[in-house]
Amino acid sequence: MVTETLSRRVVVPARSGRAIRVGRGERFRVVDLAGAQVGDLFAFGDDGRSVLTEHLSASHTRAHTERSFPAVGDDFVTDLRRPILRVVADDSPGRHDLLIAACDPARYAALGVPDHPSCAQNLADALSGLGLVSGVPVPQPVNVFMNVPVADDGTLGWLPAPTAPGDSITFEATTDCVVVVSACPQDLTGINGTEPSPLAIDQPGVDHR
Repeated sequence: MVTETLSRRVVVPARSGRAIRVGRGERFRVVDLAGAQVGDLFAFGDDGRSVLTEHLSASHTRAHTERSFPAVGDDFVTDLRRPILRVVADDSPGRHDLLIAACDPARYAALGVPDHPSCAQNLADALSGLGLVSGVPVPQPVNVFMNVPVADDGTLGWLPAPTAPGDSITFEATTDCVVVVSACPQDLTGINGTEPSPLAIDQPGVDHR
């Protein structure tokens, strides 16, 4: 009998980021541990080089899926329009933003807190932990669990993430890739509830019994 078991859990502390390698055909799950937490999800093609260039592109993905929010079965594509991740399960309310750029030092400097943690810096730090660097400007991420509705007049809402503790979204890699998840440190708007909290990245294994 072959059963799927949880072989690895990487906890992403609040306001920080973590990177993992995922092989083609492998799955991983992003879990909101406490609820109401946004995760900035980045992915890069892993071709064995230390400088990563081909990356998941939210703008190209919007054109590919023709959706504002991704759904189960959708492929996320790169800036070269090649599939990199597929949504295979989602037990969250299904609000995953494809519009908003990663928060960065310039964003927080404009808000009067120049030394604030940011998803852009979390991305660089997480890649550095694997001995990698991004060879492109900070890509626009897929903001899992983020609820930014667009009103009829075109204005954007900044609503708290609608997730409950334990809600998750599961992806399958359609090519070898490096995935980074940042537990968004934004605490100047209400997107992360009362305060930022941790996420987890689960990678299942296979138990042959």
